[in-house]
Amino acid sequence: MKSSRPKVLHEVCGRPLAYYPVCRALDAGADPAVVVVGHEAEAVERALRGACGDAPLKFALQRQQLGTAHAVLAARRSLRGFRGDVLILSGDTPLLQTETLEAVIGARRKSRAALAFATMHLENPTGYGRVVHAPDGGPALVVEEKDATAEERAIHEVNAGLYCADADFLWETLARVDSRNAQREFYLTDLVALAAEGPGAVTARVPAIEAQGVNDQEELSLAARALTRRFATALMKAGVTIEDPERFDCDEDVVVAADTVIEPSVRLEGKTRIGPGCRIGQGSILVDTVVEAGAVVKPYTVTEQAHVGKGSQVGPFARLRPGADLAAEVHIGNFVEVKKSRIGKGSKANHLTYLGDATVGAGVNVGCGTVTCNYDGEKKHPTVIGDRVFVGSDSILVAPISIGTGAYVAAGSTLTEDVPAGALALGRARQANKEGWAARLARARKTRKARKQP
Repeated sequence: MKSSRPKVLHEVCGRPLAYYPVCRALDAGADPAVVVVGHEAEAVERALRGACGDAPLKFALQRQQLGTAHAVLAARRSLRGFRGDVLILSGDTPLLQTETLEAVIGARRKSRAALAFATMHLENPTGYGRVVHAPDGGPALVVEEKDATAEERAIHEVNAGLYCADADFLWETLARVDSRNAQREFYLTDLVALAAEGPGAVTARVPAIEAQGVNDQEELSLAARALTRRFATALMKAGVTIEDPERFDCDEDVVVAADTVIEPSVRLEGKTRIGPGCRIGQGSILVDTVVEAGAVVKPYTVTEQAHVGKGSQVGPFARLRPGADLAAEVHIGNFVEVKKSRIGKGSKANHLTYLGDATVGAGVNVGCGTVTCNYDGEKKHPTVIGDRVFVGSDSILVAPISIGTGAYVAAGSTLTEDVPAGALALGRARQANKEGWAARLARARKTRKARKQP
């Protein structure tokens, strides 16, 4: 990956690469799921525990990286006493689906073979182990490319790196695997030949796109695009209009209801939830945000841990920071920033405004350029604005401050004291006009310039 970050922690659609095969195994019924870690083990464990919550995960340390069979042996202690199917998959395959895992498990159970493994057909099989079949048609062995003959390299059926083995067979057979090969490693693929000699092995053909691993930054980007396209397809089948699926980004946990329209270049992250009949404008980024029915998020709006009420309008070029909570039919306009504030039903802040640590009632008009001064350098302080308040343009509200129901704040005011209900608050300096001041200034400048000349 040409990166200091472990490969399996590079992100695809907001999740670590290894998250996807781990979760698909859990979805297929794995209990526990044992993650074999080596390089940056603590970082990998921390990331996966954070991403998978309270899932039944165990972690096994492979102190030396001596091959894939050696890696599986590292998990043996974590599965002590376990009897049944052991599913083995790679941590760099984010496109695997639960149905594919179930197909491999089903192939082993149906055949009663000791081992089932997935294969795929590739037009260019370079880098993959080739599957060699016996005269009776069954799999005989898997040959890694560096150990393959020219004839074997011409085979297009390759090992997909996904196995389902009987636990007793697995541990007994892995003890017989040696490292007599070109890479001097313990190959997991040797299980195929050892199973074919006795208790039997079967194959299950799987889609190539699912099983191909990520080995560099380009393949990471291709996997992300394919996964996003899969999410987009599912949303469109559920009644969501995505105007350009190729310019749409979405995380796995995002939910979008029918009749919502998503314009190009939208990014939906985390646990974002969008209700029915909404419109998400071009270039908007929504992170862990709830958007209720009929709301409109106009282009180039950014939200994080925010709530947009039913029928509200936000943007364009607005920012909702964590704790922004808009009731129904609220208007938040261009270049307005809302942080940790509750905005009541039908209230409006349409231009160039900052509302932080505020509680704004219903039917409030917040004029252009209004700022709630919530931070004194040490602490954050609240601003409370009652129902039906009119705040004139360019007002500065120095918190803590409370403005009563139905009050008016004159444009250009700086307020430092509470305003009673129904009152008019003016906080302006007295205007003074200096007649002839501009002409006197011009003459003074001309005199200074003349004095400087030689």
